[in-house]
Amino acid sequence: QVQLVESGGGLVQAGGSLRLSCAASTRTFSSADMGWYRQAPGKEREFVAAIRWSGGTYYADSVKGRFTISRDNAENTVYLQMNSLKSEDTAIYFCNADWLGLLPEAPGRFWGQGTQVTVSS
Repeated sequence: QVQLVESGGGLVQAGGSLRLSCAASTRTFSSADMGWYRQAPGKEREFVAAIRWSGGTYYADSVKGRFTISRDNAENTVYLQMNSLKSEDTAIYFCNADWLGLLPEAPGRFWGQGTQVTVSS
């Protein structure tokens, strides 16, 4: 069974920073593709960032240059460093994983429960 647990969300002022973490309970973390998605109130889930098992990264245009996704395979953890936060970044952020690859429009099969990020103006 794969478990994904997000942490690091909270309340921050516009222009501030947060770092989200996603800890995975699996012995094969290093071979997984990992991603972050978010869902704001009244809106559909949207892709934020992804990192391939090989290290390649992908970002939504809305966060490019502000967010950085990374992974620590020794700790079975993926991170999302969020800088220069804007009010429109307010959402629940979900960790996502799969061993068969994932795409912005086709996320992986495994999801965390989410962590709330609120950016005040």
